[in-house]
Amino acid sequence: MITPIQRYYDKRGEVLVKNLQSRHFDAYYCQTKEEALAKALELIPQGASVGWGGAMSAEQIGLIDAVKNGDFKAIDRSAAKTQQERTELEKACMFCDVFLTGANGLSLDGQMVNIDGTGNRVAATIYGPEKVLVIAGMNKVEDDLEAAVRRARTVAAPMNQQRFMKKNPCSVTGSCADCKSESCICNQIVITRHCRPTGRIVFILVGETLGL
Repeated sequence: MITPIQRYYDKRGEVLVKNLQSRHFDAYYCQTKEEALAKALELIPQGASVGWGGAMSAEQIGLIDAVKNGDFKAIDRSAAKTQQERTELEKACMFCDVFLTGANGLSLDGQMVNIDGTGNRVAATIYGPEKVLVIAGMNKVEDDLEAAVRRARTVAAPMNQQRFMKKNPCSVTGSCADCKSESCICNQIVITRHCRPTGRIVFILVGETLGL
């Protein structure tokens, strides 16, 4: 039986897909992780070089494992043995065929908000890879852009910092302090409001809770 939250996600997903398409993104809505994985693999050509930045949602639907184990050229920074090698892999993602990422916030009118520490993830989203595939759970969707930015700054970033546990205020309190810490992960705040060229950025919206 379809739950009330599933119906809620389904209806908002339909609206968001249309609004993303009006901004020249490609967009699809999938009710489940399994459907989302199948759609993502349908969109990635065999043999393509595939990289990713922070892509927890892509990992949760099984896409990262599928890329590593499939007929693709995976650019996996987690395999790096040194910081220099990791940086080189991050730079290599700028030239990959398909870049996988998530969204820290989405507005119902079709705008994406992402926050980054070093900038590698947002840089590749903006420019470089031939295609960008955004995997986003419907829990990331807010009614307007202001709320999406607020979610990215006060929900997604402090929650992500609990993974990294750097010496930042939000590591201790769980709340954003608008800090200027050396290890701040909120150094670039990027709003992607329109896709140029048309269809370069592709959204797969998932009717489940994914990511942070």
